[in-house]
Amino acid sequence: MKRALSVLCAFVAAVSISGQQTSQSLPTLQNADVPKIPFDSVPDYFKYSAQMNLGEVLAVAVNSKGRVLMLNHPGSATSGPLYGNAATQLLEFDETGKFVREIGKGVYGLGYAHGARYDKYDNLWIVDKGTHAVMRFNPAGYVTLNLGRRPEGPDEPDYYKGNGLRGNTPAPQHVDGNFRAPTDVAFDSDDNLYISDGYINSRVAKFDKHGNWIKSWGSRGTGGTHANENPGQLNTPHNIGIDRQNNVYVADRGNRRIQVFDRDGNFQRFIVLNAPYDKKRHPVLGNLNPNPPDETQPWTICITNGPTQYLYTSDSEPGRVYKLTLDGKIVGMLGESGHEMGQFNWIHGIACPSENVLYVADMNNWRVQKLLLHPRTSTTQSANR
Repeated sequence: MKRALSVLCAFVAAVSISGQQTSQSLPTLQNADVPKIPFDSVPDYFKYSAQMNLGEVLAVAVNSKGRVLMLNHPGSATSGPLYGNAATQLLEFDETGKFVREIGKGVYGLGYAHGARYDKYDNLWIVDKGTHAVMRFNPAGYVTLNLGRRPEGPDEPDYYKGNGLRGNTPAPQHVDGNFRAPTDVAFDSDDNLYISDGYINSRVAKFDKHGNWIKSWGSRGTGGTHANENPGQLNTPHNIGIDRQNNVYVADRGNRRIQVFDRDGNFQRFIVLNAPYDKKRHPVLGNLNPNPPDETQPWTICITNGPTQYLYTSDSEPGRVYKLTLDGKIVGMLGESGHEMGQFNWIHGIACPSENVLYVADMNNWRVQKLLLHPRTSTTQSANR
Protein backbone atom coordinates (compact mmCIF):
# COMPACT_ATOMS: atom_id res chain seq x y z
CA MET A 1 0.00 0.00 0.00
CA LYS A 2 2.82 2.45 0.89
CA ARG A 3 4.53 1.72 -2.42
CA ALA A 4 1.27 2.36 -4.33
CA LEU A 5 0.74 5.68 -2.56
CA SER A 6 4.31 6.73 -3.27
CA VAL A 7 3.88 5.99 -6.97
CA LEU A 8 0.59 7.93 -7.05
CA CYS A 9 2.07 10.98 -5.30
CA ALA A 10 5.08 11.00 -7.59
CA PHE A 11 2.84 10.84 -10.68
CA VAL A 12 0.58 13.69 -9.55
CA ALA A 13 3.60 15.81 -8.60
CA ALA A 14 5.16 15.24 -12.01
CA VAL A 15 2.02 16.40 -13.81
CA SER A 16 1.68 19.42 -11.52
CA ILE A 17 5.26 20.56 -12.04
CA SER A 18 5.20 20.18 -15.79
CA GLY A 19 2.08 22.30 -16.27
CA GLN A 20 1.61 20.61 -19.65
CA GLN A 21 -1.64 19.35 -21.05
CA THR A 22 -2.02 15.61 -21.12
CA SER A 23 -4.73 13.16 -22.13
CA GLN A 24 -3.60 10.60 -19.56
CA SER A 25 -6.14 10.17 -16.80
CA LEU A 26 -5.17 11.01 -13.25
CA PRO A 27 -6.45 8.70 -10.50
CA THR A 28 -9.50 10.04 -8.68
CA LEU A 29 -9.43 9.61 -4.90
CA GLN A 30 -12.80 9.07 -3.24
CA ASN A 31 -13.66 11.29 -0.28
CA ALA A 32 -15.71 8.68 1.60
CA ASP A 33 -17.46 9.30 4.93
CA VAL A 34 -17.17 13.08 4.75
CA PRO A 35 -18.39 14.71 8.00
CA LYS A 36 -21.66 16.60 7.81
CA ILE A 37 -21.27 20.07 9.35
CA PRO A 38 -24.25 21.19 11.46
CA PHE A 39 -25.32 24.73 10.69
CA ASP A 40 -28.06 27.29 11.18
CA SER A 41 -29.59 29.46 8.50
CA VAL A 42 -30.39 32.79 10.15
CA PRO A 43 -34.09 33.55 9.52
CA ASP A 44 -35.11 36.98 8.23
CA TYR A 45 -31.57 38.33 8.53
CA PHE A 46 -31.84 40.89 5.74
CA LYS A 47 -34.21 43.81 6.31
CA TYR A 48 -35.71 45.53 3.26
CA SER A 49 -39.03 46.84 2.00
CA ALA A 50 -41.70 44.55 0.61
CA GLN A 51 -41.59 46.83 -2.43
CA MET A 52 -38.15 45.46 -3.35
CA ASN A 53 -38.62 41.70 -3.36
CA LEU A 54 -35.53 39.91 -4.59
CA GLY A 55 -35.27 38.02 -7.86
CA GLU A 56 -32.44 35.71 -8.84
CA VAL A 57 -29.45 36.60 -6.67
CA LEU A 58 -26.33 35.60 -8.58
CA ALA A 59 -23.56 36.77 -6.25
CA VAL A 60 -22.90 37.97 -2.73
CA ALA A 61 -19.82 39.74 -1.35
CA VAL A 62 -18.72 41.10 2.03
CA ASN A 63 -16.30 44.00 2.51
CA SER A 64 -13.87 44.65 5.38
CA LYS A 65 -16.52 46.53 7.36
CA GLY A 66 -18.99 43.65 7.22
CA ARG A 67 -21.25 45.25 4.62
CA VAL A 68 -22.96 42.74 2.34
CA LEU A 69 -23.49 43.27 -1.38
CA MET A 70 -26.20 41.33 -3.21
CA LEU A 71 -26.07 41.09 -7.00
CA ASN A 72 -29.77 40.86 -7.70
CA HIS A 73 -31.71 40.30 -10.92
CA PRO A 74 -35.10 41.86 -10.27
CA GLY A 75 -38.28 41.28 -12.18
CA SER A 76 -38.18 44.78 -13.62
CA ALA A 77 -35.28 47.16 -14.06
CA THR A 78 -34.02 49.84 -16.38
CA SER A 79 -34.70 49.13 -20.01
CA GLY A 80 -31.98 49.06 -22.62
CA PRO A 81 -30.69 47.48 -25.83
CA LEU A 82 -29.84 44.17 -24.20
CA TYR A 83 -31.56 40.94 -25.14
CA GLY A 84 -34.17 40.10 -22.51
CA ASN A 85 -33.92 43.63 -21.04
CA ALA A 86 -31.30 44.92 -18.62
CA ALA A 87 -31.80 43.36 -15.20
CA THR A 88 -29.18 44.03 -12.54
CA GLN A 89 -29.30 45.65 -9.10
CA LEU A 90 -26.41 46.04 -6.68
CA LEU A 91 -27.94 46.16 -3.20
CA GLU A 92 -25.84 46.98 -0.14
CA PHE A 93 -26.74 45.97 3.42
CA ASP A 94 -24.98 46.93 6.65
CA GLU A 95 -23.39 44.51 9.12
CA THR A 96 -26.75 43.96 10.84
CA GLY A 97 -28.54 43.04 7.59
CA LYS A 98 -30.33 46.39 7.13
CA PHE A 99 -30.65 47.74 3.57
CA VAL A 100 -28.43 50.78 3.00
CA ARG A 101 -28.40 51.73 -0.68
CA GLU A 102 -28.39 50.67 -4.31
CA ILE A 103 -25.05 51.08 -6.09
CA GLY A 104 -24.53 51.77 -9.79
CA LYS A 105 -28.10 52.47 -10.80
CA GLY A 106 -28.18 53.26 -14.51
CA VAL A 107 -24.50 52.45 -15.11
CA TYR A 108 -23.92 51.65 -18.79
CA GLY A 109 -21.96 48.44 -18.15
CA LEU A 110 -24.67 46.83 -16.01
CA GLY A 111 -26.94 44.57 -18.03
CA TYR A 112 -26.92 40.99 -16.79
CA ALA A 113 -24.20 40.92 -14.14
CA HIS A 114 -22.82 37.58 -13.02
CA GLY A 115 -20.11 38.06 -10.39
CA ALA A 116 -19.31 40.45 -7.52
CA ARG A 117 -16.18 40.69 -5.36
CA TYR A 118 -14.62 43.24 -3.00
CA ASP A 119 -10.86 43.74 -3.15
CA LYS A 120 -8.75 44.49 -0.07
CA TYR A 121 -9.33 48.22 -0.53
CA ASP A 122 -13.13 47.74 -0.42
CA ASN A 123 -13.51 48.53 -4.10
CA LEU A 124 -16.44 46.61 -5.54
CA TRP A 125 -15.83 44.68 -8.77
CA ILE A 126 -18.76 43.62 -10.94
CA VAL A 127 -18.41 41.16 -13.80
CA ASP A 128 -21.23 41.46 -16.33
CA LYS A 129 -21.94 38.46 -18.53
CA GLY A 130 -24.47 40.35 -20.66
CA THR A 131 -22.38 43.42 -21.52
CA HIS A 132 -18.98 41.62 -21.57
CA ALA A 133 -17.64 44.21 -19.13
CA VAL A 134 -15.84 44.29 -15.77
CA MET A 135 -16.30 47.40 -13.62
CA ARG A 136 -14.65 48.72 -10.47
CA PHE A 137 -16.68 50.87 -8.08
CA ASN A 138 -14.89 52.77 -5.32
CA PRO A 139 -16.38 52.71 -1.79
CA ALA A 140 -18.36 55.88 -2.56
CA GLY A 141 -20.08 54.08 -5.45
CA TYR A 142 -18.38 55.73 -8.44
CA VAL A 143 -17.11 53.69 -11.40
CA THR A 144 -13.32 54.12 -11.49
CA LEU A 145 -12.32 51.47 -14.05
CA ASN A 146 -13.99 49.67 -16.92
CA LEU A 147 -12.51 46.66 -18.70
CA GLY A 148 -13.85 45.19 -21.91
CA ARG A 149 -16.52 46.87 -24.02
CA ARG A 150 -20.27 46.56 -24.13
CA PRO A 151 -21.53 45.69 -27.65
CA GLU A 152 -23.45 48.43 -29.37
CA GLY A 153 -27.13 47.68 -28.94
CA PRO A 154 -27.26 43.92 -29.60
CA ASP A 155 -30.63 42.60 -30.70
CA GLU A 156 -29.88 39.11 -29.45
CA PRO A 157 -27.22 37.55 -27.23
CA ASP A 158 -24.05 35.99 -28.56
CA TYR A 159 -25.33 32.55 -27.52
CA TYR A 160 -27.62 32.56 -30.57
CA LYS A 161 -25.03 33.71 -33.03
CA GLY A 162 -21.78 32.25 -34.32
CA ASN A 163 -20.11 31.50 -31.01
CA GLY A 164 -19.23 27.85 -31.42
CA LEU A 165 -21.82 26.74 -28.88
CA ARG A 166 -24.58 25.95 -31.37
CA GLY A 167 -24.28 24.15 -34.68
CA ASN A 168 -20.95 23.86 -36.44
CA THR A 169 -20.02 27.53 -36.49
CA PRO A 170 -16.49 27.88 -35.08
CA ALA A 171 -16.00 30.00 -32.01
CA PRO A 172 -14.42 33.41 -32.62
CA GLN A 173 -10.80 33.96 -31.69
CA HIS A 174 -9.98 35.54 -28.35
CA VAL A 175 -9.33 39.26 -28.47
CA ASP A 176 -6.86 40.52 -25.89
CA GLY A 177 -8.54 42.94 -23.51
CA ASN A 178 -12.08 41.95 -24.49
CA PHE A 179 -14.44 39.41 -22.94
CA ARG A 180 -17.25 37.19 -24.09
CA ALA A 181 -19.69 36.34 -21.28
CA PRO A 182 -17.24 36.69 -18.34
CA THR A 183 -18.24 35.33 -14.96
CA ASP A 184 -15.97 36.32 -12.02
CA VAL A 185 -12.83 38.14 -10.86
CA ALA A 186 -10.04 37.53 -8.31
CA PHE A 187 -6.90 39.36 -7.13
CA ASP A 188 -3.37 38.23 -6.31
CA SER A 189 -1.00 39.69 -3.72
CA ASP A 190 0.26 42.28 -6.23
CA ASP A 191 -3.29 43.39 -7.10
CA ASN A 192 -3.20 41.79 -10.53
CA LEU A 193 -6.67 40.82 -11.80
CA TYR A 194 -7.77 37.39 -12.98
CA ILE A 195 -11.08 37.16 -14.81
CA SER A 196 -12.85 33.92 -15.68
CA ASP A 197 -13.94 34.62 -19.23
CA GLY A 198 -16.36 32.45 -19.10
CA TYR A 199 -19.26 31.03 -21.10
CA ILE A 200 -17.81 31.62 -24.58
CA ASN A 201 -14.08 32.40 -24.46
CA SER A 202 -13.46 29.71 -21.82
CA ARG A 203 -10.19 31.10 -20.53
CA VAL A 204 -8.58 33.05 -17.69
CA ALA A 205 -7.63 36.64 -18.53
CA LYS A 206 -4.94 38.43 -16.51
CA PHE A 207 -4.54 42.22 -16.12
CA ASP A 208 -2.27 44.31 -13.92
CA LYS A 209 -3.66 46.56 -11.19
CA HIS A 210 -3.97 49.46 -13.64
CA GLY A 211 -6.16 47.45 -16.00
CA ASN A 212 -3.40 46.77 -18.52
CA TRP A 213 -3.58 43.45 -20.37
CA ILE A 214 -0.95 40.86 -19.41
CA LYS A 215 -1.95 37.46 -20.81
CA SER A 216 -4.56 34.70 -20.91
CA TRP A 217 -4.59 30.92 -20.72
CA GLY A 218 -7.02 28.10 -21.30
CA SER A 219 -9.35 27.13 -24.12
CA ARG A 220 -12.68 25.41 -24.53
CA GLY A 221 -12.50 21.64 -24.15
CA THR A 222 -13.61 18.60 -22.17
CA GLY A 223 -12.33 17.15 -18.93
CA GLY A 224 -12.51 13.53 -19.99
CA THR A 225 -14.53 10.65 -18.61
CA HIS A 226 -13.52 11.12 -14.98
CA ALA A 227 -13.03 14.90 -14.89
CA ASN A 228 -9.27 14.54 -14.53
CA GLU A 229 -7.95 14.76 -18.06
CA ASN A 230 -6.88 17.63 -20.34
CA PRO A 231 -5.63 20.27 -17.89
CA GLY A 232 -6.13 23.78 -19.20
CA GLN A 233 -9.25 22.80 -21.12
CA LEU A 234 -12.24 24.66 -19.69
CA ASN A 235 -16.00 24.35 -20.07
CA THR A 236 -17.80 27.26 -18.39
CA PRO A 237 -15.17 28.59 -15.98
CA HIS A 238 -17.80 29.85 -13.57
CA ASN A 239 -15.96 31.21 -10.50
CA ILE A 240 -12.37 32.06 -9.63
CA GLY A 241 -10.35 32.63 -6.44
CA ILE A 242 -6.74 33.05 -5.30
CA ASP A 243 -5.04 31.88 -2.09
CA ARG A 244 -2.20 33.60 -0.21
CA GLN A 245 0.36 31.63 -2.21
CA ASN A 246 -1.10 33.13 -5.41
CA ASN A 247 -2.52 29.85 -6.64
CA VAL A 248 -5.49 30.44 -8.94
CA TYR A 249 -8.57 28.22 -8.44
CA VAL A 250 -11.03 27.99 -11.34
CA ALA A 251 -14.44 26.33 -10.98
CA ASP A 252 -14.47 24.45 -14.29
CA ARG A 253 -18.16 23.75 -13.94
CA GLY A 254 -18.93 21.98 -17.21
CA ASN A 255 -15.98 19.64 -16.72
CA ARG A 256 -16.98 18.76 -13.13
CA ARG A 257 -13.75 19.91 -11.49
CA ILE A 258 -11.74 22.75 -10.03
CA GLN A 259 -8.45 23.44 -11.78
CA VAL A 260 -5.58 25.04 -9.88
CA PHE A 261 -2.90 27.07 -11.69
CA ASP A 262 -0.02 29.28 -10.66
CA ARG A 263 -0.44 32.92 -11.58
CA ASP A 264 1.36 32.41 -14.87
CA GLY A 265 -1.19 29.82 -15.93
CA ASN A 266 0.86 26.68 -15.27
CA PHE A 267 -1.37 23.80 -14.25
CA GLN A 268 -0.93 22.58 -10.66
CA ARG A 269 -3.67 20.09 -9.81
CA PHE A 270 -7.31 19.05 -10.08
CA ILE A 271 -9.87 19.11 -7.28
CA VAL A 272 -13.08 17.13 -7.65
CA LEU A 273 -16.28 16.91 -5.59
CA ASN A 274 -16.61 13.15 -5.26
CA ALA A 275 -18.18 12.66 -1.83
CA PRO A 276 -20.84 9.92 -1.96
CA TYR A 277 -24.44 11.02 -2.40
CA ASP A 278 -27.87 9.53 -3.04
CA LYS A 279 -27.95 9.32 -6.81
CA LYS A 280 -31.63 8.32 -6.80
CA ARG A 281 -32.81 11.47 -5.04
CA HIS A 282 -34.80 13.63 -7.46
CA PRO A 283 -33.15 16.99 -8.17
CA VAL A 284 -34.85 20.23 -7.23
CA LEU A 285 -34.92 21.23 -10.92
CA GLY A 286 -35.07 18.97 -13.95
CA ASN A 287 -35.18 15.22 -14.26
CA LEU A 288 -33.18 12.50 -12.57
CA ASN A 289 -29.92 11.72 -14.34
CA PRO A 290 -30.01 8.02 -15.28
CA ASN A 291 -26.19 7.85 -15.26
CA PRO A 292 -24.99 10.34 -12.67
CA PRO A 293 -21.20 10.74 -12.40
CA ASP A 294 -19.29 10.38 -9.14
CA GLU A 295 -17.97 13.93 -9.48
CA THR A 296 -20.52 16.73 -9.18
CA GLN A 297 -20.21 20.20 -10.72
CA PRO A 298 -18.43 22.91 -8.69
CA TRP A 299 -20.16 26.23 -9.30
CA THR A 300 -18.50 28.51 -6.74
CA ILE A 301 -15.14 29.46 -5.24
CA CYS A 302 -14.60 31.20 -1.90
CA ILE A 303 -11.29 31.03 0.01
CA THR A 304 -11.20 32.07 3.66
CA ASN A 305 -8.62 34.50 4.98
CA GLY A 306 -7.98 33.08 8.46
CA PRO A 307 -4.73 31.59 9.80
CA THR A 308 -5.53 28.39 7.91
CA GLN A 309 -7.17 28.99 4.57
CA TYR A 310 -10.05 26.77 3.45
CA LEU A 311 -11.85 26.53 0.14
CA TYR A 312 -15.64 26.61 0.06
CA THR A 313 -17.47 25.49 -3.04
CA SER A 314 -20.90 24.13 -3.94
CA ASP A 315 -22.80 22.14 -6.54
CA SER A 316 -26.33 22.35 -7.93
CA GLU A 317 -27.07 18.69 -7.19
CA PRO A 318 -27.16 17.25 -4.60
CA GLY A 319 -27.04 20.91 -3.63
CA ARG A 320 -24.34 20.84 -0.98
CA VAL A 321 -21.72 23.28 0.28
CA TYR A 322 -18.27 21.72 0.67
CA LYS A 323 -15.39 22.76 2.92
CA LEU A 324 -11.99 21.69 1.58
CA THR A 325 -8.33 22.08 2.40
CA LEU A 326 -6.45 23.86 -0.34
CA ASP A 327 -4.97 20.58 -1.56
CA GLY A 328 -8.49 19.32 -2.31
CA LYS A 329 -9.46 17.15 0.66
CA ILE A 330 -13.15 17.52 1.55
CA VAL A 331 -13.21 18.02 5.33
CA GLY A 332 -16.93 18.70 5.68
CA MET A 333 -20.15 19.43 3.84
CA LEU A 334 -23.61 20.75 4.57
CA GLY A 335 -27.05 21.24 3.10
CA GLU A 336 -29.00 19.76 0.21
CA SER A 337 -31.11 20.99 -2.68
CA GLY A 338 -34.66 22.12 -1.94
CA HIS A 339 -36.80 25.13 -1.13
CA GLU A 340 -36.80 25.28 2.68
CA MET A 341 -34.41 27.27 4.87
CA GLY A 342 -31.09 25.48 4.94
CA GLN A 343 -31.77 24.00 1.51
CA PHE A 344 -30.56 25.46 -1.75
CA ASN A 345 -31.76 25.81 -5.32
CA TRP A 346 -28.63 26.47 -7.38
CA ILE A 347 -26.02 28.17 -5.20
CA HIS A 348 -24.54 30.71 -7.59
CA GLY A 349 -22.15 32.54 -5.25
CA ILE A 350 -20.61 32.24 -1.79
CA ALA A 351 -19.00 34.84 0.48
CA CYS A 352 -16.92 33.52 3.39
CA PRO A 353 -15.93 36.42 5.70
CA SER A 354 -14.80 33.83 8.26
CA GLU A 355 -14.38 30.08 8.41
CA ASN A 356 -17.75 29.49 10.06
CA VAL A 357 -19.88 32.29 8.59
CA LEU A 358 -21.08 32.00 5.01
CA TYR A 359 -23.41 34.05 2.84
CA VAL A 360 -24.98 31.99 0.06
CA ALA A 361 -26.55 33.41 -3.09
CA ASP A 362 -29.45 30.94 -3.32
CA MET A 363 -30.27 31.84 -6.89
CA ASN A 364 -33.49 30.02 -7.77
CA ASN A 365 -34.91 30.47 -4.29
CA TRP A 366 -34.56 34.25 -4.80
CA ARG A 367 -32.68 34.93 -1.59
CA VAL A 368 -29.37 35.13 0.24
CA GLN A 369 -28.98 32.87 3.26
CA LYS A 370 -26.60 33.66 6.13
CA LEU A 371 -25.21 30.39 7.47
CA LEU A 372 -23.59 29.83 10.87
CA LEU A 373 -21.51 26.65 10.90
CA HIS A 374 -20.83 24.51 13.98
CA PRO A 375 -17.97 22.25 12.89
CA ARG A 376 -16.93 21.10 16.37
CA THR A 377 -20.10 19.05 16.61
CA SER A 378 -19.82 17.67 13.09
CA THR A 379 -20.91 14.10 12.45
CA THR A 380 -20.00 11.57 9.81
CA GLN A 381 -22.54 11.19 7.05
CA SER A 382 -22.91 7.95 5.13
CA ALA A 383 -24.86 8.59 1.96
CA ASN A 384 -26.23 6.04 -0.48
CA ARG A 385 -24.42 5.81 -3.76
